[in-house]
Amino acid sequence: MSSNLYTGKEKKMRFAFELLASGIAVGALYGLMAMAFALTYKATGLLNFAQGELGMLIAYLAWSLSTALGSNTLALIAGTLVSSVFLGYVVERFIMRRMLGQPVFSAVLVTVGIGLIISSTVLLVWGGEPKEVIVPYAKDIISIGGVRMRQSQLAVVLVLLAALIATSLFFKYSRFGVAMRAVAIDQRTARLMGISPERVQAVAWVLSSFLAGLAGVFFAVTFELSPTLFGLGLKSFPATVVGGLDAVVGSGGSGIFIGVIENLVGGYGSTELKEVAGFLIILIILMVRPFGLFGETRVERV
Repeated sequence: MSSNLYTGKEKKMRFAFELLASGIAVGALYGLMAMAFALTYKATGLLNFAQGELGMLIAYLAWSLSTALGSNTLALIAGTLVSSVFLGYVVERFIMRRMLGQPVFSAVLVTVGIGLIISSTVLLVWGGEPKEVIVPYAKDIISIGGVRMRQSQLAVVLVLLAALIATSLFFKYSRFGVAMRAVAIDQRTARLMGISPERVQAVAWVLSSFLAGLAGVFFAVTFELSPTLFGLGLKSFPATVVGGLDAVVGSGGSGIFIGVIENLVGGYGSTELKEVAGFLIILIILMVRPFGLFGETRVERV
């Protein structure tokens, strides 16, 4: 009897650890996308509601390139990088730069329009059928301390950690990171100091596009590539708010928090509650910390 009782406890513990591990992996996807949201906001004061769609389009472009070259992993990586830089630059240079100085609400509506255009384009070009992104060993199961997870899930956690460290060092020590912080504080003063807000905005859009692309590609590799991938942006948004709209590193870390909470709620509660858990957390956090856990109090909410 005691042996059976022990076995039951062991199964419960293993179930809890597996929920925790998969929650961290999903949270890493949220974290990358949340960092993309926060990076754009920090440099421009604008929320890009096409972030999920950009990540989806980058994933499709990278998949198309890798498939054309025989499901080549290096081609997938190169496609992600090139597509991210190209899309980020094109959207900023030819669309969003024209919105500089315009009302924030108008600029936000433009990003919504960009998202709709991208979603329609993906359906038109690639169709609605899910596609498999083949990366050798990505879906192989590994065991860490008795907890099983896919290699791609472990990889995205490591990539998020690297992104958090790189971003923190970038803002603290690089000249361009300091310039970006100066533009975020006061564009007019930054311009008088010889800093180009347009250049800062362009780099911010390219970097945020790259982070969103990483999230989209990792999601496609781990699960599947389909037009519903844009929803990753919506699911990641609570992490940006909880971490702080201008806190890039804080938003990335909050992605892990949101992912774990959602998974635990889904495992011990219901699927319906899991879907809204992130937004419930937003309400709770904002009642205590109106600017997020790591956000600066100077942030203006629109």
